[in-house]
Amino acid sequence: MPADRLRTADVERLAVAFASLDDPDAAFAFLQDVCTVREIQEMAQRLEVARLLSAGEHYERIRESTGASSTTISRVSRALNYGADGYRSVLDHLREA
Repeated sequence: MPADRLRTADVERLAVAFASLDDPDAAFAFLQDVCTVREIQEMAQRLEVARLLSAGEHYERIRESTGASSTTISRVSRALNYGADGYRSVLDHLREA
């Protein structure tokens, strides 16, 4: 889906809501209210896959350590290499913290 079709006013408000949370406990509470447990786990897994890919880990090692499918690993890799740099921005921020 092209970014211009995704970036609706509602999605913009959601992004602003997440960005406004500077406390991990508040962010966790918001995630629990907005997402299912499975969605939270899947997003956490994708972030870990992105971290490992950016650290140069191989697909098989990532699959073994995270349980992510090769499809998920490929999708995250594509986002890291050709996406909107969201993963890179978050990973850089986490390294600095």
